[in-house]
Amino acid sequence: MILSVSRRTDIPAFYSEWFFNRLKAGYLLVRNPMNFKQVSRIPLNPSDVECIVFWTKNPQKMLERLDELKDYNYYFQVTMTSYDKSIEAYVPPKKEIMETFKRLSQKIGSEKTIWRYDPIIITDKFSEEYHIKYFEKMAMNLSGYTEKCVISFVDFYKKTGKNMNAINAKKLTLEDMRRIAEQISRIAQKYEIQLETCSEIIDLEEFNISHSKCIDDRLISRILGIEATIPKDTNQREECGCVKSIDVGIYNTCPHLCKYCYANTSSESAMKNYENHCPNSELLFGELHGDETIYDRKIDRYFDHVQIELI
Repeated sequence: MILSVSRRTDIPAFYSEWFFNRLKAGYLLVRNPMNFKQVSRIPLNPSDVECIVFWTKNPQKMLERLDELKDYNYYFQVTMTSYDKSIEAYVPPKKEIMETFKRLSQKIGSEKTIWRYDPIIITDKFSEEYHIKYFEKMAMNLSGYTEKCVISFVDFYKKTGKNMNAINAKKLTLEDMRRIAEQISRIAQKYEIQLETCSEIIDLEEFNISHSKCIDDRLISRILGIEATIPKDTNQREECGCVKSIDVGIYNTCPHLCKYCYANTSSESAMKNYENHCPNSELLFGELHGDETIYDRKIDRYFDHVQIELI
């Protein structure tokens, strides 16, 4: 089983205490996002969890507790952009996150510490020139601390359309994307960072940019030292390359309140749910009411468990 922690909210930044408590308990409960009355019980024993993929904008709270993950295989994806609080309202200063990123890399290895510069949003304030300038500053700072950077171009979701219009975000053409990608690729190559795209249809191979798998069976195989082919996650959109995983997060719980975020329907709901969070609960937020259907989640195993050597 591959555990995704999480596409739906920033568990390392805001719910790490809960997550470590659940590891100790050996299981967690997660509500079906389409049916809150349906709850699955997910085992968290090291023999069941083949790899954990952490998604975060700030891994600082987990940095001194990595020893509690010693029996697990894992890697981190850390989003660091060049936006200020007008777009990423409650994300800490980027200099702090970069220093945390570098410390994380020193502890777990550059191959397991992935930089995400996404999404790329073009506005009057955050122009193409702005992105190119700050991407190079960040790439130079992170050179040697990561092997890969994942980029994407902002999508105008129904949930985020109002926010995008409020900041006068530009809808990018394919030519816009190609022009930006070519410049960013030259910078990434200069600092020996492999560039990949997340959930993008556009083909940028001519600029040495391939399509990414954020839940990546190639990287997981490398970490475990055992080859395996994991099926594509059919629950994700067609252009997403991710392989199958179980996500343990829930929507409307991330207090970063980024303007481009599709995981919150409203800032008010996200903050209310965060405030009602209990680190000792079986659920990420809220409690069981007694009218739910709880079932044991089917676990798929993809690797030969005769011997796995952690790196």
